[in-house]
Amino acid sequence: MDKADRSIINHLQKKGRDSYREIARELDISPSTVMKRVKDLEDSGIIKGYSARIDYDIVGFDIHVIVDVRVAKGKLQLIESKIARYDSVLMVFDNTGSFDATVIARFKNRAGLDRFLKRLQTYDFVERTETKLILNTIKEGSITV
Repeated sequence: MDKADRSIINHLQKKGRDSYREIARELDISPSTVMKRVKDLEDSGIIKGYSARIDYDIVGFDIHVIVDVRVAKGKLQLIESKIARYDSVLMVFDNTGSFDATVIARFKNRAGLDRFLKRLQTYDFVERTETKLILNTIKEGSITV
């Protein structure tokens, strides 16, 4: 990956809907070069896909939480795969520290969050959970490569 690839990636992270021609004009390279490099970046797995960034608060998912989960007896992957199936779950991470997994999720209301937590706590091998309500998002975005 060279400077041109990095520039294309950074551009796509900010303006993912721009055409190859618009990207080429901004980066001062040919549209065919942009098209080939984007295809190569996709084929190599560096670009995994494209999606819209949604303001979840506006569409009614304004309860944003971090749930830490402690799992017993080596059953982390089993529990994580169950958690990942929930529509409200955005991310599931393995991590180090006092808890084995961290879940980022959004809910429309407290009742939805309550149902999720109560269900999660019924799973065999879930020893403990700790939930943190996210009050404000200061920064959410991508890094420059």
